[in-house]
Amino acid sequence: MPEENNLSKTTYFIEAENAAEMARLIHQDRIITRCMGGLFPPQFDLTGIHDILDIACGPGGWALDVARAYPDKRVTAIDISQIMVGFAQYQATQMQVPNAHFQTMNILQPLAFSDNAFDLINVRFISGFLLQTQWPPFLQECFRITRPGGLIRLTEPDRTISNSPSVEQLNDFLARAMHRAGQSSSPNELQFGVTPLLRSFLNRTGYVNVQKAAYVLESSASTEEHLSQYQNSMVFFKLLQPFFVKTGITTQEEAEVLYQRALEEMLEPDYCALWYFLSAWGEKPR
Repeated sequence: MPEENNLSKTTYFIEAENAAEMARLIHQDRIITRCMGGLFPPQFDLTGIHDILDIACGPGGWALDVARAYPDKRVTAIDISQIMVGFAQYQATQMQVPNAHFQTMNILQPLAFSDNAFDLINVRFISGFLLQTQWPPFLQECFRITRPGGLIRLTEPDRTISNSPSVEQLNDFLARAMHRAGQSSSPNELQFGVTPLLRSFLNRTGYVNVQKAAYVLESSASTEEHLSQYQNSMVFFKLLQPFFVKTGITTQEEAEVLYQRALEEMLEPDYCALWYFLSAWGEKPR
């Protein structure tokens, strides 16, 4: 296990040990998996996959779902947050899922696994803390611990698009703050910018047979996901306020006024919103 001082080093734009963030991620995890049509793309052949690693697992939703659905597979999941790892391991014990194991680990450090350890590595939504310069060494570590013939899947979002002026301004703030913090791959401050690069990241790392799939989550008024995404945004944008202030995007007072206005606009009957994200996966050569 990495040393404690390494565990404390995180660039996540929300406090990693925040209980409200853990609750938000539990909820978001189910929504994302449902939007993606299930735990794995239909193209995946799982017959030769025995050891699975979930990186930045948060409260462990995806890893626990996989372990329960496939009791013959060994699922390891890691996250920097001790509160989230503790919660996930408690859930595994309570639900009697012995094939799921959770560890506290900082993925910005060398991963504490042997070479060729995993048949499948799942990585979801790490652009919230991974600096642009950290992608190559991180993926090299993933390549090292992927078995020949094994797979890696990266899933990353870009900003939500909506007809709410206040929500759009909050998303502008997030894109600008990420750019200033070095967490954006965009040449400007308009987008997060990582999704167009996922295929290139995998190819340059050495993975082959790279494929991709795009997804869109609609949270417009009257849609099934509207209320759940409203609740998600209510927590998310509140927890982002310190990040906005720290990066000099706005003041706490201005952020709060905009936040309250956004909540009102999201409840308008004509509110429309789409959230895009992309998965890319590749195989380590045999």
